[in-house]
Amino acid sequence: MAYSSSLAVSLLFLVLMIFRCGAEEASCCYQAREYPVCRDVCDQLTSTKSEAQLKFLLQRLPDYCPESVLDFWVCINASLPGAPKKSEGWVGLGCCELAISLDCRRACKQASSKDDLKDCRKEFETAFFSCVNRNEMGSLCCSYAGRHTNCREYCHAIFRTDSSPTQSQIKAVENYCAAISPQLIQCVDNYTRSYPMKNPVDSLYCCDRAEDPACQTTCRRVLMTKSTDQEIVDGLIEGCKKMPLPQDPLWQCFLESSGSSNPDNSTNGLPATAVDGAKLHCCSKANTSICRDLCIKLYSTRWGSTTHWQEFDRVCEYNHLESAMFTCLADVREPCQLGCQNLKYCTNFNNRPTELFRSCNAQSDQGSKNDIKLWEKGTIKMPFMNIPVLNINTCQPEMWKAIACSLQIKPCYSKSGGSICKSDCVEILTNCGDHSKFPAGQTAETICNQLSPNNDDHKNCIPLKNYLAPSPFHSAVAEVIHPCNPNACPNNYVCEVNRKGCQAGQDCLPYLCVPGCKLGEASDFLVRQGTLIQLPVISGEMGCYRVCTCEPSGRLENCLEMPCIDVQKSCIVGGQRKGHGTSFRVDCNTCSCFAGVLICSNRQCLSEYSSQMDRRTFTGLPCNCADQFVPVCAHNGRTYPSACIARCVGLKDNQFEFGSCALKDPCISHQCSKSQRCIPKPKVCLTSIDILECDQYECISRSVKCELLPIEPVCDTENVEHSNRCALYQSSKTLSYVGACQDVCKQQPVCGHNGETYDNVCAAYSDRVAVDYIGPCQAVSIRLEYDSHPECTSVICSPLPSNGCRPVTPPGACCPLCAGMLRVLWSKDQLDSLAKLNEGRPFSVHNILYTLRLHVSVPQCDLFGYLSIESDLVILIIPVDHDPTTLQIEACNKEAEKIDSLIQSASPALMAHVPMSALTTSQVQVSSSDSSDSATTILSTTALLLNLVFALSGFL
Repeated sequence: MAYSSSLAVSLLFLVLMIFRCGAEEASCCYQAREYPVCRDVCDQLTSTKSEAQLKFLLQRLPDYCPESVLDFWVCINASLPGAPKKSEGWVGLGCCELAISLDCRRACKQASSKDDLKDCRKEFETAFFSCVNRNEMGSLCCSYAGRHTNCREYCHAIFRTDSSPTQSQIKAVENYCAAISPQLIQCVDNYTRSYPMKNPVDSLYCCDRAEDPACQTTCRRVLMTKSTDQEIVDGLIEGCKKMPLPQDPLWQCFLESSGSSNPDNSTNGLPATAVDGAKLHCCSKANTSICRDLCIKLYSTRWGSTTHWQEFDRVCEYNHLESAMFTCLADVREPCQLGCQNLKYCTNFNNRPTELFRSCNAQSDQGSKNDIKLWEKGTIKMPFMNIPVLNINTCQPEMWKAIACSLQIKPCYSKSGGSICKSDCVEILTNCGDHSKFPAGQTAETICNQLSPNNDDHKNCIPLKNYLAPSPFHSAVAEVIHPCNPNACPNNYVCEVNRKGCQAGQDCLPYLCVPGCKLGEASDFLVRQGTLIQLPVISGEMGCYRVCTCEPSGRLENCLEMPCIDVQKSCIVGGQRKGHGTSFRVDCNTCSCFAGVLICSNRQCLSEYSSQMDRRTFTGLPCNCADQFVPVCAHNGRTYPSACIARCVGLKDNQFEFGSCALKDPCISHQCSKSQRCIPKPKVCLTSIDILECDQYECISRSVKCELLPIEPVCDTENVEHSNRCALYQSSKTLSYVGACQDVCKQQPVCGHNGETYDNVCAAYSDRVAVDYIGPCQAVSIRLEYDSHPECTSVICSPLPSNGCRPVTPPGACCPLCAGMLRVLWSKDQLDSLAKLNEGRPFSVHNILYTLRLHVSVPQCDLFGYLSIESDLVILIIPVDHDPTTLQIEACNKEAEKIDSLIQSASPALMAHVPMSALTTSQVQVSSSDSSDSATTILSTTALLLNLVFALSGFL
């Protein structure tokens, strides 16, 4: 639903008036009294004060309230102009943003079928209807794939692109799906035969090459409404007021896009990506040479033959040695996302807002139903065997349904690889398997050894008992929302949680659609424009990568070769050999091995063999430094509590100076040229300062017009807002924080978890640092169990609830809080190599936080972090609501566990982004909540302060 800001405010007022002023019996919510979930969401409409939350609830209302509640919908439609109708799997939702007309766009978002698009003129909305038709055909064709994941995946690749299907895409479907579904092959064939060889929309990226903004607008309109070459040329000549010349960038782009058979070229003429560059990442995780070679054949520059696909399924997919590779492929194909709802068959999986699933959608729901119908015939067909079963309609039918739904909906357990637990497998086959027809020598136990892991640790398998009954959270569906699940954006656009708010007059939805690039012609994996991406070389050679940029053209370009990583090198620790990519403990420290280099945290250890003298003098700080707070500013931009700790992390005396970094003006010691102005730009660098200087400033031309630079609001110390840093410093003002000015952020010093004192809470949050306590920093936290006189005793922390959660205390901080916490190690050598390909710019803590934040999928949680005094990165995922519920706390914990899993498994879903590939290992600690208390709970200082600016600010 696309509302203007003023209309949304009017709607909010109208909602409040209707629901609060009318009698209970006359309200819309009362009409839904027999449907608790619908009634609950309706009640939330009456209480929300957030414009964005209101719009989100209005948009999702049909998901919770059935059409059969006629009185309710009559009431809603009469009360709320533009309230949506009930939508049943509307496949055109992702096309809505392609509509040119605002009325058509609104109709699309409210539609339940193509028949509801009366406000859309077909002759005017060519691109929009092309997208709708393509999605409808794709939904039909690919439904024939059933639960054959790879077949369905390559079928979707045909329909998930705005471009004409390529011959390799078509060949892949023919090769792999022929034996699975002739109907699918025929359906895809009918589509590809009717698809034009060249779609004008394919060349939309060329419009960005026009110098005149009016010409850019005309170009997009012409390509989205015209179909023949002559119509397009005539329209461009008329709109751009110039004749086509070969040297003109716009026309040159059209010539290249129409004449090039392989537009995905890098500067050196080689393909920028493999057929699927993201999945090619996973081939290096194969433990057997045959599976690695097959993987490379399937995902490099060619698709491989039918034989290769069948062998890959037979030899590799159910080989427990290859679980890492297949988990990686699943992360790329179907990344884990929080929340599941709207399923009609697998209803026990609904209303689970804090559980992770790979494939909670209508297609998988129908696939589960189809699987049961097939199993009712008495055989479960697997690539390596057929499993005979008794009548599943009478023998534990609910268990069979849970199995079918688990295999299709795919709950995410960190190392499960999508397998059910072995004990569940043995139970169901013992009771319901047709033992008289089992293959020779096979038993329930031996079959389950091939299907499931060898243990029942729930991190390694899917426990079916969780899904034999409905979710207990049926009345709390909107406490945690998932704006990008399902993806509401058009093809080739990345969906992101909207944390910036909206400017006056703009639509305000809880998600943003950002242009992106695919990592290969058959890849569904998208990255946003401007992102640096690390891809394996086409040959799949171990440890060899290229770094490319996602350009406005929608393609990966400007690729550069990286020095290969020697993955054969190992580390010798305590006389034992540790391979590349492994993580382990050395005393109390977490360590990892990266290309033969040992990387460890810098914690002070006290063992059971330590003497009494050692215990008495133990401080718990790195190098057993004294617990004194005499801050020094290091050249990497980090403030350390003392010179002793700075030396302990490896800094030389000439690489730090006394005093906090926040109090130093870098422009005093680093002057720009006379034609330039020096602007402070603080950061904490993670690259080697001996190799790349960590400049805390930037020089901009004095003649530059600040109004021409991107709008990035900043607030000065007088609470006056400026459009960007340039405008602030041009006005000779002092920066207080990044983001729009907030009345709540008046000057009140706070201490961040990084030991830095900030002028106010907004200054801390704009630096992506959470608040430890109110007041200037005065202490450095130590391990309290070993020290009876910590300086933190003088700090006043806000009280935590007795039953809200078991809090965590970030390293170096004094006060505990409810949050999911990660402690991450990284390879400085790898970061240095990547920085050299990044035009010599060092990578900072903010670079890491920026990318990790994109992986936090619920707006009820936000991500903060800092470089700790123990030489690791501390990442905190914290609830942002003033009174977060138990579910919201749990959601933040799950977000932390999800990111930890991506780092631990080196998943390309994260590691394809530069500089994330330098992260080597992580540890997660969550603040487990009391599940028996579903009431709201109050958090510590950080969450309370965070809520003050969350709904108001533009920088969160």
